[in-house]
Amino acid sequence: MGRGDGGYGRLREEADPGATPQRRAFGTPYESITFSTATRSRCELTVTLASQPVFDLASSTPISQRLKRTIRRCGERSIFERKTLELDDLHQIDVLTIEHGMRLLRLGPGDTGIVPAFWRTLTAGRGPYALQCAAVQHSSEPGSLLIEVFGGLEHTPVDIIDEALAHFQTRTRGVVLHIAPDIDTARRLNGVRAHCLAIDFAGVAHEGARDWLSAAELVAVARQICSQLLLVNLRPDRALAAQAAGATHAVFSVLEPRTL
Repeated sequence: MGRGDGGYGRLREEADPGATPQRRAFGTPYESITFSTATRSRCELTVTLASQPVFDLASSTPISQRLKRTIRRCGERSIFERKTLELDDLHQIDVLTIEHGMRLLRLGPGDTGIVPAFWRTLTAGRGPYALQCAAVQHSSEPGSLLIEVFGGLEHTPVDIIDEALAHFQTRTRGVVLHIAPDIDTARRLNGVRAHCLAIDFAGVAHEGARDWLSAAELVAVARQICSQLLLVNLRPDRALAAQAAGATHAVFSVLEPRTL
């Protein structure tokens, strides 16, 4: 997710030893965009994308952007469950996310953005979706793209995951696997060829010292699986401890319901 590496390279950007680290913080308020779509069953949905700063924990600086996606039924506040959507609906939402999201990210040369996608979209439409990602990316933005994959990874064999990832990992495009906050789930992915793992810490108790012991163990195990680890919804006061446990990047946030 670093800048100026000629491709998506590593998420981590090497810190300048002579630079003064910025204070670990939430970063500047992020922008958002909302669009509507209808499912095959004629259910109208609103999809909100919000750009969040991603911090490198080694340098304490924001180095990238991540799109947080929230899906709701029109006129309702509750989050819409993806399990109720058909494959065509998931694919349509992901395609629209790429189109709207790239305009929201406004990536410059050397920049990297993270956009969400459903696992079922990748596995059911690997070739076409990969081509669409490439077309949108290279026609409108000079930066690099990471696809953060949600859902369906818990019971999928590693070789099947790697087969799907092969369609998306290029010099300027990589994959982040968003996994459940569970040690056994992380261990089961040992050997996976993903660019990065991501864990939503909204589902992990990490406020007190006793809670952090278990949280730190989860971080350490996940880092053993992949060279880069992004923690989403991490408490800012746990940044140093998260880095010591093995995390490389974080999106700082107050705790809130998990979104897709």
